[in-house]
Amino acid sequence: MAAKTNPGRFFEDYKVGQVIEHAVPRTVAEGERALYHALYPARHALYSSDVFAAHCGLDGSPLDDLVAFHVVFGKTVPDVSLNAVANLGYAEGRWLLPVYPGDTLRSVSEVIGVKENSNGKSGNVYVRTQGLNQNDEVVLEYVRWVMVRKRDAASPAPEAVLPELRKVVPPEDLVIPEGLTFEDYDFTLSGEPHRWGDYEIGEKIDHVDGVTIEEAEHMLATRLWQNTAKVHFDATFREDGKRLIYGGHVISMARALSFNGLANAQMIVALNGGAHANPCFAGDTVKAWSEVLDKAETEAPGVGAIRLRLVAVKQGAAPFALKGEDGKYAPEVLLDLDYWALMPM
Repeated sequence: MAAKTNPGRFFEDYKVGQVIEHAVPRTVAEGERALYHALYPARHALYSSDVFAAHCGLDGSPLDDLVAFHVVFGKTVPDVSLNAVANLGYAEGRWLLPVYPGDTLRSVSEVIGVKENSNGKSGNVYVRTQGLNQNDEVVLEYVRWVMVRKRDAASPAPEAVLPELRKVVPPEDLVIPEGLTFEDYDFTLSGEPHRWGDYEIGEKIDHVDGVTIEEAEHMLATRLWQNTAKVHFDATFREDGKRLIYGGHVISMARALSFNGLANAQMIVALNGGAHANPCFAGDTVKAWSEVLDKAETEAPGVGAIRLRLVAVKQGAAPFALKGEDGKYAPEVLLDLDYWALMPM
């Protein structure tokens, strides 16, 4: 009798041009917002208040941008990263439509690159993923690359194909939600007075606050977004016997911590790049800092775009720690994320 269980794909199973329709669409509701805000100290006003969002020209408060990202990402795990060693990076991410309670999201990925590693035991797989709503509208898209185990180390290596990826989503390619305006923006209710013009390129911001990662909260997050990667669930899957903290958990924690100093960086509209620099485990205390990389005007009334580097670090990190003289990330650096956000001018 043929096996009915799914062992997941291994490196040899991926071919450039392959399109994968990921299973189990998911309808997101208000409970998603409440649980997200319980997991992280998230309090950006646009995602907390229907009234505030309406004053900004939207139909209501969307779900946090990273909720949409995590839902779409989670759908891809059984097909892309079930047998992953690590999720390595991101590029060319764009949020194209807000996601509201009641929307149903599904995911589709195309394999755009493969390259075996020199040890012959694993390889890197590049996929471009789209998240679609119930109307088959693309709500977000991004590229990520993953190190995946080989089923058989002796199997021949495929021809290496490395996609050409833009290092930065240009400002003219940013998609501003229809109707969005910050002309009637309430800085008192948003929590800080700082606007687009108050930030200088090269400025660094220490977000001050820290949160200690709990095993239970991390497991709740992976289950919420149906992330079935073995490194997050199965303590026997790693030689050290530890469950690796889901990278999306660190992203959301750092983004929420960035509120202190960037309360008015309301909407994430692009993900230029990102790296999970070092593993995170339960018991680590996460803090964050940001650097302003660029700024651009938009055509939306009162809306500016700000490009930010968001760095998450753990206990013991030096101030504004990033890389050493050898060009490698400092061991206390967990995340290095490059994104565009929208901010009142």
